[in-house]
Parts: sequence; structure tokens; C-alpha cells
Amino acid sequence: MDPQSSRFRHWCDCRERVRRVVWLTLAKLDGMRIIAGCWRLATAFVCLAAVSVALHTTNYWVYFTYQMGLVLGFVMLWSGAASLLDGKQPPAWLKGCVTLYVIITALVAWLLLPPLDPATSKYVFGIMTNVLLHRVAPVMAVADFLLFDAHRRFSWKYPLTWLIYFPFYLAFVLIRAQLWPHSGPEAGGDPYPYHFIDVTAIGWQRLGVTVAQMLVAFAVLGLIVFLVDRILPAKPLLGR
Repeated sequence: MDPQSSRFRHWCDCRERVRRVVWLTLAKLDGMRIIAGCWRLATAFVCLAAVSVALHTTNYWVYFTYQMGLVLGFVMLWSGAASLLDGKQPPAWLKGCVTLYVIITALVAWLLLPPLDPATSKYVFGIMTNVLLHRVAPVMAVADFLLFDAHRRFSWKYPLTWLIYFPFYLAFVLIRAQLWPHSGPEAGGDPYPYHFIDVTAIGWQRLGVTVAQMLVAFAVLGLIVFLVDRILPAKPLLGR
């Protein structure tokens, strides 16, 4: 037998086996699942790129926006990989929680925060990070929830348990401000990231009223997310 001919046939057999494995793998991939996975990875990229500026300006992690951007980025990274690899998706409680809080992030930015100042804002790819985290990421996350998530998975307890993050966040801000009163991130070393929780400016009584109002508003939004999940079909509208 010609050794050259034998090696050639062996190479052809190997190539055919590889081709067969590739085609079988692609055949298992649902087209909409690929779209869902790519959408989720794109959302993760937007979030993680935007919060990357806090790696160099570490007091930016005090901002609720940056904390939620980081969490959403990792949850979407997990979800996107699970979609493409047909793996286990993030728990329904976690996915619902981050969806609720990115909606809150967008609404608080729209209703309570002052307009963005291009001169003092951070940028990635020529875009203000707050635009990415306050507008682009919430829209992408809500679209993912509506179109690509399975539904009717939320327990009635979820809207209440989702609220647990905010009191912990508030306690973190207040304790940090007492321990390091000139640590920023606001101008002049002000440790309070948002004026509506700045206890030195508004006082404890006003802070208590504000927090109570916000918790009620967050609970209503959580209930809306829960009801939307109940109304939508159990199977994802797109993908799986």
C-alpha cells in the first residue's frame, strides 16, 4: 500500500468527521436562540464597557448606576453564554431582580437626576457612560425580558424580596459617608452620590420620607414586572 495514499485517505476521513461534528452542532442551534444569545452578550458588553471606567475611578462604585451595570453585565454574560451553549439560564428571581433595578435606574435618572454634563462625564467609545447605563442598557434588558425570557416563573413573593437590595445599598452609602466624609465621588469630595439621599443636606426626617416613598414606588414597579411576566406566554416570544 502506498503510504502517501493511506495518509491522504486518513486526512480526508478526519476532515469529514470534523465537518460532520460541526454540522451536527449547528443543526442543534436554533436560529432565534443564537439571536437571543448574541443580544444578551451585546447587552453585557455595553454594561461592562461602561462600568470599566470605575476600575480607574474607584469611588464611582458608590453610584447605584454602576453597581447595577456591573450586576446586569455579568447576568447577561451568563444568560448569553447559556443561550448559545444550551446551558442553564440564571435563576428567574435574579433575572427579574436585575430587570426591575435597571428599570428603576432609568426612571430615577429621568425623573430625579440633573441633566448630564458632557464636560464632566466619563466616556467609552465616544459615548457618555451614563447614556449607556441610563438609557441603552435598560432598553436592551427590558427587550430581553419581554422577547427572550421564559415567563410565568415568578413567585408572588419575588416583588417583595427584590426590594432587599435597596436598603443594603442605602446603608452602604450612609456608613461610608460617616467613615470617609470627603471620599467623593461628587464635587468637593461629597460622599453622597445622589442629592435625594444626602442626609447632611436634607436631614434624617426628609431622608426617611424619601426612602419610604422610593420603596413604595419600587414595590409598585416590581408588581408591574411580576404582572407582565404572568400575562406573557410561558414560552419565550423569541428564542429559548
